[in-house]
This record gives sequence, structure tokens and C-alpha cells, in this order.
Amino acid sequence: MLSKIDNDLAFVQTALNIRARRQEVLAANIANSDTPNYKARDLDFSSALSSAMGASGGALKLTRTSGMHIAASGAGSASNGEIKYRSSVQPSLDGNTVDMDVERANFTENSIHYQFLLDRATSTFKTLGMAIAN
Repeated sequence: MLSKIDNDLAFVQTALNIRARRQEVLAANIANSDTPNYKARDLDFSSALSSAMGASGGALKLTRTSGMHIAASGAGSASNGEIKYRSSVQPSLDGNTVDMDVERANFTENSIHYQFLLDRATSTFKTLGMAIAN
């Protein structure tokens, strides 16, 4: 029973971390909307979540790319995914590829999904609290 709860909470925590990272990337795009030659970036949530949860849905597996890295003793934080440049429909004359309409729409959509995940975690904890109280 506890492993099911742990798995559900691990999924929500991982998804929240990735959503928060995407929100930071989108906010950086909005903040740099007037910066010459700034290229809009984004994070693919579904591939980042798949990568973070692994094929079996387990914990994130860390990889050492150098012998100088500290060995991982357990699961790390959620994967931030790979941040990629977004293709621009119409870049500005100064080379900036940020489209404010696209950024606002993505920012709002990501915020709604983030709030849903928070509500899901809250609901899980309320259910656990009621089970413990009874």
C-alpha cells in the first residue's frame, strides 16, 4: 500500500519539479523579449517526465559523465529535461525569436497544469489524513 502512495507522490513531485523548471524557462523568454538575438527556448514536458521517471516509472537514474563526479547515493532531483530552442514563426529584425502571444499562452497553460498537480498532492495528503484519523 505504501509503495503505491510513494509512487504516486514521487510522480507528482517529479512532475512539479519539471513544470517549475519549464515555468522558469518561459519566464526567461518573456523577460528577454526585447533582447537582440535572444532565441526563445522551451522544455518538452512529456519527454522530460518520461526521462525522469524511466521506462519502468521508477526513480530517476543519475549518470556519471566524468570520474570526478560524486557517486550518486540514491535518487536525485527531477530531471530538468533538455532545453531546446523553439522554432520561430517570424523573428524580429534584431534576431529575437520570442513571440509574446506564444509565451503568454504557454506560461498560462503550464501554470494551470502546475496548479492541478498541487491540487492532486493536496488531495492525496487529505485522504491520508482522513485514513489516519479514522
